[in-house]
Amino acid sequence: MADIKHFDPDATLETVVRLFWKQGVAATGVQDIVNATGLNRSSLYSTYGGKRQLYLAALNRYVAARSQPVFRQLAEDGRGLPAIADFFLGLIDARTSGEHAGWGCLVSNAHASAESDDLEVRAVLDRHHQGLCDALRAALEAAGRDGQLAPSADPVSAADLLALLAYGVNLRSQAGGDARSLRRSVDAVLDSLRAPG
Repeated sequence: MADIKHFDPDATLETVVRLFWKQGVAATGVQDIVNATGLNRSSLYSTYGGKRQLYLAALNRYVAARSQPVFRQLAEDGRGLPAIADFFLGLIDARTSGEHAGWGCLVSNAHASAESDDLEVRAVLDRHHQGLCDALRAALEAAGRDGQLAPSADPVSAADLLALLAYGVNLRSQAGGDARSLRRSVDAVLDSLRAPG
């Protein structure tokens, strides 16, 4: 007879995402996961595998549910620099206010953790980074077509710079950076890309 799961694996994984996101993977033990989900170890292991597999599943869920929709919206926006400014305003707001204030970004946190040496974790991080750069480049190309970019601004290089800025916003906000100073930094970078006048 097939084993029937008496819990919602999707809801459980979302709980695990939040736990890793808030506490960090190194500070989160299997007992923390058991306590947060209400499941016993055997149910967790049989459904997801060990802590490493849970972390990979959590990273993939975070990217699919939280990052990719934002990247898609940015890439398809078509307004150029205003779309990029709105992307950063939304990022700063999410990182400095509300329920997840001070949590940073699960992906940025992963870049700064020892787990980033794991090849499968690195593959998730690389896919996320490429998606972020592609979305920013699309927005910058729209800005270029609309005459918004300075002549010296190259969309590929500028997308790399803005991706690094996004990671910086995530990490700095987790360390207590306030919204005003983060906005000033973003404004300075965007001003450097803007066409004169």
